[in-house]
Amino acid sequence: MSYIEFVHPGYTPSKNDLVCLFRITPAKGISMREAAGRVASESSNGTWTDVSLHNTRIVRLGAKAFETKGDFVKIAYPVGLFEKNNMPQILSSIAGNVFGMKAVDGLRLEDVSWPKKILKSFRGPQFGIRGIRKIFRVYDRPLTATVPKPKVGMTSGEHARTGYEAWMGGLDLLKDDENLSSQNFNKFERRVEKSFRMRDLAEKKTGGIKSYLVNVSAETKEMIRRARFVKKHGGEYVMVDAITAGWSAVQTLRDECEDLGLAIHMHRAMHAAMDRNPLHGISMLTLSTISRLVGVDQLHIGTVVGKLVSPKDEVLNLQDKLVNKKSKKVLGQNWENLKSVLPVSSGGLHPGLIPDVMKIMGRDIVIQAGGGIHGHPDGTRAGATALLQAIEAVMENVSLSHYSKNHAELRKALEHWGHVKPV
Repeated sequence: MSYIEFVHPGYTPSKNDLVCLFRITPAKGISMREAAGRVASESSNGTWTDVSLHNTRIVRLGAKAFETKGDFVKIAYPVGLFEKNNMPQILSSIAGNVFGMKAVDGLRLEDVSWPKKILKSFRGPQFGIRGIRKIFRVYDRPLTATVPKPKVGMTSGEHARTGYEAWMGGLDLLKDDENLSSQNFNKFERRVEKSFRMRDLAEKKTGGIKSYLVNVSAETKEMIRRARFVKKHGGEYVMVDAITAGWSAVQTLRDECEDLGLAIHMHRAMHAAMDRNPLHGISMLTLSTISRLVGVDQLHIGTVVGKLVSPKDEVLNLQDKLVNKKSKKVLGQNWENLKSVLPVSSGGLHPGLIPDVMKIMGRDIVIQAGGGIHGHPDGTRAGATALLQAIEAVMENVSLSHYSKNHAELRKALEHWGHVKPV
């Protein structure tokens, strides 16, 4: 089959087609039409030359590049190309060798629309937004979280004590940093034991429900062992660096967490290696849909106003894909009965930025601040309290400056950071 045989202008995808949106930059001398055909060919069942076995059944399995607008191309794939519940196989097809083709100078997988037959083969989130809120019995405000700072280097005792101060200041969640696992200065087991003892004490003193996002990221069998250890010590969550751990490992962890009754918080470490170049790689939007399929309950999506690159349109598209039953942005997606994923806003936040974050993303989010809590002039507990006060001000439709007149912690936070947006 020639590459052009994979181009079908005007084709209408069937309900059983998986549809991808690619952004293609053809190499010099290659037309967009040919480049689109090459991508469709390489990602399905074509090759560079004619082969002897070429029948109708095989032709039907070929992908179809059916719509081109500028440098954006939609390609439809028959569901028969894919093994259900096998994310590595699916990605090896639609996001595999195509990125190394000489015929394109740039190729970016922008979005995927998953057919029902594939969607139903994955478990999706165990808890979803409603289930997570039920854990804390908090239904009207954003949940809150923090990572102890400095993020690595603390002993297990220092880590647990910092968590205690944050919980006592009103926060819901303590979170491990993405690169904290079980280093010599802060061994996993000691950190878990000490942190949950402090968590229990904070719950007793405050009367609130507190939890801890424990990073179990490691080799898959070790992740399972660590998840069981977390459950044994009273945890409600595990945290996983899903991209570095791998999607199949996350699926295995998801199965184990179903048995243990643990929610999964996903950190997106390494995503920018795939999505920061707008002309090449895999978008965070695509990664978010994969995350929802394989079954995480929370996922970082950016802040718009914080220290990390996170354009507003991207953040809102991510929220749409994670939260809604029927996503309408980009390719769109009917998620059937798969539960939602709770978005996490993190990266350079402090109390002065809370009105911006909530205006953009609303209340069904986790607001996570690190330095913006622990860098408070009066310490971690005051920083946590200031963050909650900022949230309260927004919910009461009162300016931070007005609310801070009767809330000393927020007032000192504003004096210290103002409304600066970190870079």
